[in-house]
Amino acid sequence: MIKRTLYFGSPAYLSKKNEQLIINKPKVKSEDDTDTDKNKVERKDKDETKTIDSVPIEDIGIIIADHGQVTFTQGLIASLLENNAAVVTCNGKHMPTGLFLSLDGGHTQSETFQNQIDASEPLKKQLWQQTITAKIRNQAALLNRKKIPITNMLNWAKKVRSGDPDNYEARAAAYYWKNLFPNILEFTRDRYGEPPNQLLNYGYAILRAIVARGLVASGLLPTLGIFHHNKYNAYCLADDIMEPYRPFVDNIVYMIVRTGEDFTELSTSIKKQLLQIPAIDILIDGKRSPLMVGLQRTTASLAKCFDGSLRKIIYPEFQDLDSISKPPF
Repeated sequence: MIKRTLYFGSPAYLSKKNEQLIINKPKVKSEDDTDTDKNKVERKDKDETKTIDSVPIEDIGIIIADHGQVTFTQGLIASLLENNAAVVTCNGKHMPTGLFLSLDGGHTQSETFQNQIDASEPLKKQLWQQTITAKIRNQAALLNRKKIPITNMLNWAKKVRSGDPDNYEARAAAYYWKNLFPNILEFTRDRYGEPPNQLLNYGYAILRAIVARGLVASGLLPTLGIFHHNKYNAYCLADDIMEPYRPFVDNIVYMIVRTGEDFTELSTSIKKQLLQIPAIDILIDGKRSPLMVGLQRTTASLAKCFDGSLRKIIYPEFQDLDSISKPPF
């Protein structure tokens, strides 16, 4: 079963009762509820919130807190992490900036950690080769859906060597971004750039949280990457593994732009569409599944690559790959 994504963009008090997340909202004052001394006395013992809903904690995959007055009880946070839910917090600009994850990913976590730490450089380079090949092929499939020539992309995907020393990832990215938004003059992918960059940022932040959650569930250290290395980045491995999944986010943003919706602001309507990322239907290992479920297969396969029982990471294929030849490994 796919886990639920809960978004809170207004004041809320979140607590736990009987393994349920209890959602309380501030009460709205009635017209005659004035601040007289009499009313103040009468309201002393009244609750200032009212329960509007409850959700089984075991059904939750991600919670996004996008308001300064969203409050969590400690008991709730502990239960969410015990059930491997991810809690994302947003800043004043409504962009995800923080992530809570469980520290306990499984019964063999210590062994899995050690396998990951002991991974040889040749193995990590081979895994990065697979990752970049999958990314370029998925980018090509997205462009192919939009009737854009992709012969060069497929050739680059085939030429990626261990560790991608020729940087085919960058070559593919330059062509991809130049053609993905043809109606936006001279669009450049830049985290701090012009719209729709902010939509991509938001979508990637959600994707990153899903990937980090999957890595922890598979007993892996999100910090220790196979390619990305930065002492200030706590999620290097998440940034590695999310690469082939990015085109799924890109497609949502493309559809938003294509429909003519105002994408200069990160509106509630746009957020609602991007919050569907965990439930996107993907094709992985020949089977269709929601993205969050498929991603768990990816992270589980990565753990098996580290322990030597697998040689290939299982990545998704964009839906328009039927007419594209399979990669060489």
